[in-house]
Amino acid sequence: MNKFVIGGLALAMAFTAACTKKVKLDSDVKKASYAIGQQIGGNLKQQNIEFDADALSQALKDASVSKNEMSKEDMQAAMMKLQEMTMKKQTEQADKNSKTGKEFLEKNKTAAGVKVTASGLQYIVVKEGAGASPSKEDTVKVHYKGTLMNGEQFDSSYDRGQPAEFPVGGVIPGWTEALQLMKVGGKAKLFIAPELAYGPSGRPGIPPNSVLIFEVELVDIVKKADKAASAHPVETKKAKK
Repeated sequence: MNKFVIGGLALAMAFTAACTKKVKLDSDVKKASYAIGQQIGGNLKQQNIEFDADALSQALKDASVSKNEMSKEDMQAAMMKLQEMTMKKQTEQADKNSKTGKEFLEKNKTAAGVKVTASGLQYIVVKEGAGASPSKEDTVKVHYKGTLMNGEQFDSSYDRGQPAEFPVGGVIPGWTEALQLMKVGGKAKLFIAPELAYGPSGRPGIPPNSVLIFEVELVDIVKKADKAASAHPVETKKAKK
């Protein structure tokens, strides 16, 4: 709760006071303030938090002159209420996404070229690779693009201009399984159920219980596992929990 309250107050303080009139970005301070506002606004949008821009603007103005229309107790109660509303909204969204996701995957599993594993992972082999297949302990280099069912992109190594590098066993279960089915040089399209991804908790940019769709290219196995060595650090860390 403390993190939520602190985060909520930080958002209010960081929001720009110029909600009713356009401000000229003609100074370094104004440009930096606008950049902060963009970051905070994007964060609010990703977390799907409901807010009133005018109230946020007024709070910023009041705080700048050490004025406060609410007591600390009232502010805490308001933030607790917001948390309750947000959690309720997230639960409702998770239930809705779970239903639509199951309907999508049920229909998708009969589409041309789609293969389904015992875990429920669905994938299409776009291009067969000619190299080796990684094990769970290996580290790989991968190019990918991730979207939601509605086509909205939430991540892309292509946009960053370089492939990502990570341990096969250190990613979501759907990826861990899919990578071991691929060969270096291969490309695949993955349809990952929430249970094999981020589940009901979701993450910034990914709503709860979302089906994730990835275009994946296995570029290389950059670090082959030493079978005589101990488990990969990611696995070791998990084991300690």
